[in-house]
Amino acid sequence: MKIELTSQQQNARMEFRSFADEAIRPFADQFDREERLPAELIDKLARRKYLGITIPEEYGGLGTDLITFGLLNEEIGRACSSTRSLLTVQGMVAFAILRWGNPQQKNYWLPRLASGQSLAAFALTEPDVGSDAKHIETTAEPRGDFYVLNGRKKWITFGQIADLFLAFARCNEKPVAFLVEKTSQGLSTKPICGMLGTRASMIAEVHLDECRVPKENLLGGLGFGFSAVALSALDLGRYSVAWGSVGIGQACLEASLKYASERKQFGEPLKHHQLIQEMIANMVTQVKAARLLCYYAGYLKDVDDPGSTAETLIAKYFASTMAPRVASDAVQIHGGNGCSSDYPVQRYLRDAKVMEIIEGSNQMQQIMISANAYLRR
Repeated sequence: MKIELTSQQQNARMEFRSFADEAIRPFADQFDREERLPAELIDKLARRKYLGITIPEEYGGLGTDLITFGLLNEEIGRACSSTRSLLTVQGMVAFAILRWGNPQQKNYWLPRLASGQSLAAFALTEPDVGSDAKHIETTAEPRGDFYVLNGRKKWITFGQIADLFLAFARCNEKPVAFLVEKTSQGLSTKPICGMLGTRASMIAEVHLDECRVPKENLLGGLGFGFSAVALSALDLGRYSVAWGSVGIGQACLEASLKYASERKQFGEPLKHHQLIQEMIANMVTQVKAARLLCYYAGYLKDVDDPGSTAETLIAKYFASTMAPRVASDAVQIHGGNGCSSDYPVQRYLRDAKVMEIIEGSNQMQQIMISANAYLRR
């Protein structure tokens, strides 16, 4: 089996890397310190249609394959994990609408998401409910032409600036999903600051207090909220995070190669010391292995193979465990400088830790991978 990118995919990767190096990477530490992405950068992403990269052309998106989507996540993640997080949540909500939305929902929202006119957030996690998402506490009560939502959502990526929330609740003990606009009566947000990593992803707590949502904003029907809508969106989110973790690993490798070539100890560049060579060798191997797992998961998605979900779990698990190991070695190679804000490797380490938690913790990935392995016996 030979893994080879098409000429279009190769050109796309070069374009993504050039954009990331020019528009994002030089400013990523500033984004991290300020805990926000500037509107100008979001506009640049929107003009290039990166926010709608997987949305079909008929709705104004680029309509690319999922390998290309993965390459974009790696290159943007290599520059700034917070910026990559915007691609993740925008893609998850767009994917859910494309797969489960009715024609009116698709025709209204997908062009807005593709153009960046509207930004989206995925509102599943709650203050007391994380991995056990089937037991969310937010309620939805039908009242005339509306549903009334009550509850709290927490750790919502880009919840501070989202125009549209894909929010999950329970209605008569059935899981439901709703498209909730920021302007909805009863919806408010509270910024969450001081996070360990991905600090510029503008995380928020979302309050739903007697929040009135039109019945036509129900996505996927009663009872489909978790098993259909949430899980399918999370599958794309895990794929995005897996590629983003590869991007962090690649950034760590590049930073370490540069530093080990320039820094001298005992009269020799660090790269001539055997223990440094060992760490570099491990970095190269682990990053390449994670990238190959992502390629395979993406290939299966593009050919609609039913095994793609299981392979995405594996790719996300391996890549998100790889990134903190590689980032830790990168900090070690940099020594005291690695703990300083003057060098980006400390940011890579903080961001890498977040990858082990978001879109399903590594422990949840292990449980699901094991369950799939038994099913295949």
